Amino acid sequence: MDGNKRWVDGTLQHPDRDPGRREFVAEEQDPFGVILSCIDSRVPPELLFDTGLGDVFVMRTGGQVVDSVVTGSVEYGPMTSGTPLIVVLGHQRCGAIKAAYKALKEGKELPGNLQAIAEALKPAYDETAKGKHSDPVDAMIRIHTKQTSAALRSNADLAPMVKKGALAVVSAYYSLDTGRVEVLTGAPSA
Repeated sequence: MDGNKRWVDGTLQHPDRDPGRREFVAEEQDPFGVILSCIDSRVPPELLFDTGLGDVFVMRTGGQVVDSVVTGSVEYGPMTSGTPLIVVLGHQRCGAIKAAYKALKEGKELPGNLQAIAEALKPAYDETAKGKHSDPVDAMIRIHTKQTSAALRSNADLAPMVKKGALAVVSAYYSLDTGRVEVLTGAPSA
């Protein structure tokens, strides 16, 4: 979050981005976090958290949806090297979620494999549809982000680490307008 504050304030340090760091991490890595984010070109996790080489594992999918391969990729850091943090990062004006919301509301299918993204987002759509929201797409983004982090927190392999306090699984929301990351759920107490 300190890195995100630097991003918002324009006081970037660009840490761990030099040949010395490249040489240091060439043989092995020990990232402090895992970030599951959207493919959106306006949401580059390494930049908006002001991190560098070897600092974070990053997975990016449309609407930060998960399947077994993505879940396995998220599990990699915590399960192999004890990475203590997973951040599921949704963002303002997500095109994937907007398209899925519209398709699901209208009962239409998206072309090609984009339909798989819409199907993965159906639980968030269903929850969104239960309430009244001034911006239902934004509500769906936040709901999906929270649902994804909750599913990871209760994952059979990650839940024991969460329970003993060795792993935090956080849902967060990135504002395209301000650059600020807001923690939604799962913030560690210490």
